[in-house]
Amino acid sequence: MQTIDRIFLGGGGEAYRDPQTLLLKYANRHGLVAGATGTGKTVTLQIMAESFSAQGVPVFLSDVKGDLAGLAMAGSPDFKLHDAFVKRAQTIGFDDYGYDAFPVTFWDLFGEQGHPVRTTIAEMGPLLLSRLMELTEAQEGVINIAFRMADEEGLPLLDLKDLRAMLVWLGENAREVALEYGSVSKASIGAIQRRLLVLENQGAKSFFGEPALDLADIMSTTPDGRGRINILAADQLMQSPRLYATFLLWMLSELFETLPEVGDPDKPKLVFFFDEAHLLFDDAPKALLDKVEQVARLIRSKGVGVYFVTQSPDDVPEDILGQLGNRVQHALRAFTPRDQKALRLAAATFRENPRFDTAEAIKSVGVGEALVSTLLKKGMPSIVERTLIRPPSSRLGPISPKERKAVMARSPVAGLYEQATDRDSAYERLAKRAELAAKEAEQAEAAAQKAADKARIEEREFARARRFDGKSSSGRRVSPTRRKSSSRSDSIGTAFAKSFARQLGTRAGRSLVRGIMGSLFKGR
Repeated sequence: MQTIDRIFLGGGGEAYRDPQTLLLKYANRHGLVAGATGTGKTVTLQIMAESFSAQGVPVFLSDVKGDLAGLAMAGSPDFKLHDAFVKRAQTIGFDDYGYDAFPVTFWDLFGEQGHPVRTTIAEMGPLLLSRLMELTEAQEGVINIAFRMADEEGLPLLDLKDLRAMLVWLGENAREVALEYGSVSKASIGAIQRRLLVLENQGAKSFFGEPALDLADIMSTTPDGRGRINILAADQLMQSPRLYATFLLWMLSELFETLPEVGDPDKPKLVFFFDEAHLLFDDAPKALLDKVEQVARLIRSKGVGVYFVTQSPDDVPEDILGQLGNRVQHALRAFTPRDQKALRLAAATFRENPRFDTAEAIKSVGVGEALVSTLLKKGMPSIVERTLIRPPSSRLGPISPKERKAVMARSPVAGLYEQATDRDSAYERLAKRAELAAKEAEQAEAAAQKAADKARIEEREFARARRFDGKSSSGRRVSPTRRKSSSRSDSIGTAFAKSFARQLGTRAGRSLVRGIMGSLFKGR
């Protein structure tokens, strides 16, 4: 059923014999896969990933429940749904249906169920980092100043300890920085440091660092021309939903900023599935929503198709929803007024079919069925059609840890990302500055001590030269009062010299070292 210019989704019409397809030329116009829990969204994701891969299109998707790992293994006649799948294939005219495995690369932010995924603090940027840590406007301002000063001071921000060290430096130099960039309060810096600790406890420590992910590694094809399916293990990551959503948005942003313009290619360079998309938009500030809208609007010209996967279309902001031309809508439940409103919204986004009521059909489609509308030639949406989704060729469900390790071992990126590196960056450079300051302080203190010793010797020599059994240089005896006054004056002068030298050594040296070294290495 597969042809060179489209992928087959299933059969539509009254007898399910009308093929429902998605043209590859318009697959970069983005899409939406929606439906209540248990209505078949995961299987739809699986068959779309299979179809894009077979057409030479790389795919990136997240595996929230562990079910999509089965893409790496071929299905089997021993599977309990084998007969049902064969019957469905016959019903929709899928005559060349068979079982097959697909080229899969597993990724994992924690490096346990896939190859490690890393990026640097600098690549994440202040906007996404502030969103990740849920910072206030004032705290976000401090983060922006930290990034600016890191650029000006030549201090690369690669991992969390780099950012921590930069914030310490910013606090130590707050008075000087405030003249140009505005005040930096220690309270804001302390709050950000606490947020960084929370982030580290959530597992972000292993995410920030090097080697950073090379986007070319998720856009590769196999020697036989199939697109590689990249699966992010997200079952553990979903325990930190904000980290999950921010990571996927970072990937989209990197694709947008890195890839060249290609216009309207015959097929996408990459298809990106954003599962649990509502996590991206929940309580998102306007600046972030504007960035998502910009990426969604412009990234298609880079050859990337983005498909948001969520329970209800109203989880996606209207400005972004209007850009999603390819729709697969599974069943929705309408138990509450909000559910009913969402159902009406979902029905209104389709081009009506005179044979049935769209809103009623959304409520009544069964598991494995969906309402489908895709873009036709010239970008016009097709009339919505009730569709029986085709069965998957790969295994339905999870795979064993042993099978996962075998897939990872033969991956083309095996061994490239496993070992973290820690090159010279902000933390190390600030530490060198602190060491240099400590050395200069020691030298200053030694010079001050030397000056004090010299002053003491000169004082003794001067006193010895003037001692002529109580006589002055004219031969006259000096009164005890004058001797005492002169001695006191010399003592005061010596004390002042010692004090000045001591201040030079300790205040300019030790306090500087205590400020930099103490703060920088306190938690080490």
